[in-house]
Amino acid sequence: MQELEVRLKERSYAIKIASGLLADAGALLSAVSGDKKIMLVSNPTVFHLYGQRVVDSLGSAGFKVHVALMPDGEIYKNMEQALKVLDEGLEFGLERGSAIAALGGGVVGDLAGFIAAIYQRGINYVQLPTTLLAQVDSSVGGKVAVNHPQGKNLIGAFHQPRLVIIDIDTLATLNNREYRSGLAEVFKYGIVCDKSFFTYLEDHVEPILKRDAQCLSHIIYHSCRLKSNIVAKDEREEGLRAVLNLGHTFGHAIEQLTSYSVYRHGEAVAMGTMAAINLARDKGLMDSGEAMRVRKLYQRAGIPVDFPDLDPDQVYNAMLKDKKVRSGRIRLILPSGIGNYVIDEGCNRNEIINAIKGGQA
Repeated sequence: MQELEVRLKERSYAIKIASGLLADAGALLSAVSGDKKIMLVSNPTVFHLYGQRVVDSLGSAGFKVHVALMPDGEIYKNMEQALKVLDEGLEFGLERGSAIAALGGGVVGDLAGFIAAIYQRGINYVQLPTTLLAQVDSSVGGKVAVNHPQGKNLIGAFHQPRLVIIDIDTLATLNNREYRSGLAEVFKYGIVCDKSFFTYLEDHVEPILKRDAQCLSHIIYHSCRLKSNIVAKDEREEGLRAVLNLGHTFGHAIEQLTSYSVYRHGEAVAMGTMAAINLARDKGLMDSGEAMRVRKLYQRAGIPVDFPDLDPDQVYNAMLKDKKVRSGRIRLILPSGIGNYVIDEGCNRNEIINAIKGGQA
């Protein structure tokens, strides 16, 4: 088993990575939760595959478990669904010492974590991510939220989990589109954080696509290590942590304008990343050769990179509602070569719209 620690003083927690870890969920949770009442939040698809294994493990460790299932899909990450799950928690009798466990992808993790953040002013929760995107990104760092019709993740909080349990075996049942969507989040770490990791990804695309266990362990561990180090230095995204938003401001606008029902999150981020790279190239931060390397990596992995046929003005206006906007200025992460970045708040409307148009097929 590989293990990392997110060092946040009294809020520090472990990330455990291995095959077959869901069967050990009860023992692992017992080490961080004295209270034996827990609500397991999942969706029907994931619960059918892994839910009983987790429930049995929790039961063997003495936990009293209530299962709350939410529909599958980003469109259900909203306040209405959050209130439904909260009602189940109240009926079950969750107390301040109780816990919530999130079994699923980013939608389940974000919504369950949000509920944990607001229930009785905050209770413990644990992440059991089952998608690649959740394993390398959303399960780590304590960002929890639900969407608003005017923007993604506009209603949320910072609430760190007590533990993250990553069972690599769950990736075997992930469909190809969802798996490749998760790779888009893996690639961002190489693009703006670690040039040698980017080269590793280029050199291992084929075994990664075949879900080679050794490659999966490496990219998940390395992604989590990079993110945990960043979160430890900037928990509430006041500076350094913004690097993790590469492509996200463009991507969130794509998701919002398509009602969260056309593209996977990672696909939208990939399209947004290429728009950010167009902008970086136009501003002289990145040469054409480096931009092409990034584009080819996405294409080799089967991840869409061409910006959707959306009105660029509408995309820009949606970006203005992003939670990272400061004093009406869009704050963007732009690659500065491969493996580095700048935070840019000086891009004007025409520059951003040209970057969007330049990415449309």
